[in-house]
Amino acid sequence: MRSFRLMAMFIGLLVSVSLVHADTLLINSARDSAGVARPVAGTTMNKVLSRFGEPKFRAAAVGEPPITAWHYPGFVVYFEHQYVIHSVVPHS
Repeated sequence: MRSFRLMAMFIGLLVSVSLVHADTLLINSARDSAGVARPVAGTTMNKVLSRFGEPKFRAAAVGEPPITAWHYPGFVVYFEHQYVIHSVVPHS
């Protein structure tokens, strides 16, 4: 009787696992951004300046940790302290 209960529990577990599903969230990746070259996460502010030059606009740091945004023609770079955390191509 005990083995029958274990087998029934095992089959029930398999059935419940097969019914589980997940949604997929699609996000535009760097290569989907019109081929715009931009800094990757972990790049320092100094390296961004040397590769891309002075930004068109520098937004002041906000919050703790400080988050700064540099606006270039074609993309925006977000920094935490002096490191890139994300860069995006704004919608046209």
